[in-house]
Amino acid sequence: MPILNKDMTVCISLAGRPSNIGTRFHNHLYDELGLDYIYKAFSTDDIEGAIRGVRALGIRGCSVSMPFKEAVIPLVDVMEESASAIESVNTIVNDAGTLTASNTDYEAVATLLAEHGLDPRATVAVRGSGGMAKAVVAAFRGAGFDDVTVIARNAGAGAALAARYGYAYTADEPRSGTSVLVNVTPLGMHGADEDALSFGGDRIAAADVVFDVVAFPSDTPLIRRARAEGKRVITGAEVIALQAARQFERYTGVSLTREQVVRASEFSRAV
Repeated sequence: MPILNKDMTVCISLAGRPSNIGTRFHNHLYDELGLDYIYKAFSTDDIEGAIRGVRALGIRGCSVSMPFKEAVIPLVDVMEESASAIESVNTIVNDAGTLTASNTDYEAVATLLAEHGLDPRATVAVRGSGGMAKAVVAAFRGAGFDDVTVIARNAGAGAALAARYGYAYTADEPRSGTSVLVNVTPLGMHGADEDALSFGGDRIAAADVVFDVVAFPSDTPLIRRARAEGKRVITGAEVIALQAARQFERYTGVSLTREQVVRASEFSRAV
């Protein structure tokens, strides 16, 4: 990486529970490609002040994670379709003080559904109703899935998310025989919930595909159980690598190869 200097371009992330994954991913690629950039993770209790800082300090790019994906919407200038369609932001690009928001989570999930060959005729249960859940549910709708149930403790948010895309809502476990289980909650995430299993063992045993969006760790209790049951899995590591690659390209204007993304993803987790 170039020596710190006054002309270095700065990118950041804003998250309630920051990890080193994004920091290592982006900085690894800056170093590999010889770019005069640096990336730093932050948390904040003042999201409005943080976004004012992005604008005032000329910070080039800003990744946005839970719980700020909806809170930043009134703070930006332009909403791209990927963010406005689902009312959730995970990427902000600063062009000379104009802040443009997008959602590369949606793009990443849509890509993974296609790459893993999920059948649109499958029955799907998505647990969660926050900003990332919006991206996931929208991606399933965009991929042509009709039989999707949103599961959420927050009845208002869960029912609204389901209704927006013509899906069912429940606060209970998914019905027996659901083919695809998707966790989009903090259950299994490093910290207080790291031992939690987001679906019951009988539901996992009956499923064909298990998708856990939790990125840290990617080997969550749900993923471990699904692998032990011989199920196909999609991990949060795949999601975070693809969405970070799309962010990188927006911040720098440099397109990445699949090999570069894989190397950066492996480096980001080699700690």
